Amino acid sequence: MSEDSSHAEGLLLIDKPTGPTSHDIVDVVRRVSGIRRVGHTGTLDPLASGLMIICLGRATRLAEYVSSLPKSYRATVRLGQETDSYDSEGSVIWEKHVSFSSDELNLALNSFRGEIFQKPPLFSAKKVKGVPLYKLARKGQQVSIPERSVTIYDLELIGWEQPDLDLFIRCSSGAYIRAIAHDLGSLLNCGGHITSLRRISIGDFSVSDSVPLSTLSQHKWMPYLRPSDAAVGHLSRLMLSEQDSLSLLNGRIVEHQSNQPKDSLVRAYDPHGHFVGIVILKDKFWRGKKIFYGNKSARIK
Repeated sequence: MSEDSSHAEGLLLIDKPTGPTSHDIVDVVRRVSGIRRVGHTGTLDPLASGLMIICLGRATRLAEYVSSLPKSYRATVRLGQETDSYDSEGSVIWEKHVSFSSDELNLALNSFRGEIFQKPPLFSAKKVKGVPLYKLARKGQQVSIPERSVTIYDLELIGWEQPDLDLFIRCSSGAYIRAIAHDLGSLLNCGGHITSLRRISIGDFSVSDSVPLSTLSQHKWMPYLRPSDAAVGHLSRLMLSEQDSLSLLNGRIVEHQSNQPKDSLVRAYDPHGHFVGIVILKDKFWRGKKIFYGNKSARIK
């Protein structure tokens, strides 16, 4: 660990391999960085691979802005078998011969495009009364899981070689690809589950810009660290004077100017380009929401 790494903060884009849990990835980053305050911005199942964005230090305060971004995946769905976990790591609970036409398949796929309602899989990290569903499932407890609305922006059929479908899916935060596989199998009356899943993007972040988990070490992780404000790069940029930057740092409000963004939520910077933080516009005044200003690396000179 380098001398100043204990105060480091920012984002690591990691290409997660199949096998480890998301918590395992966080543990690896903690170990190689020596930083305890580490969190991820969206769970990937052990079966899944691909992009994970890890927040270190104060950047964990911005994790929610990454978590809410749309995500895209490549998925392989095996039709003809239903499993209790909706993926190939579970037990097969129903099988049926696959028999449908191309038109029936396309019609079924089309029903998953746009806003849909789905139930999270019972074997998932979704919490009910504070308890993850997978823990309740392992105890054999019956749980009523309410449906929720998610949006499928794109769903493309990449390939179909019976019994496997290869799909590209771009969806809103909170969508479960395993649930799509299960529900598609139900709609086609043959059962379905995920056999492979790879997350290829989160917002404008791409897995092609990530670092393999195996590359990280105590001497190599810091060059891959991105600044904390990368987490909110999708928000409009607000430039402030030094005085207004200090005012927000000290908990005061700042009057909105006509030449400034009119978005209700923006990322703010001082004249030197130092990240001030996330501010909100309310009643024609900017108010601090999550202020990062005043730290060693972003102090007014």
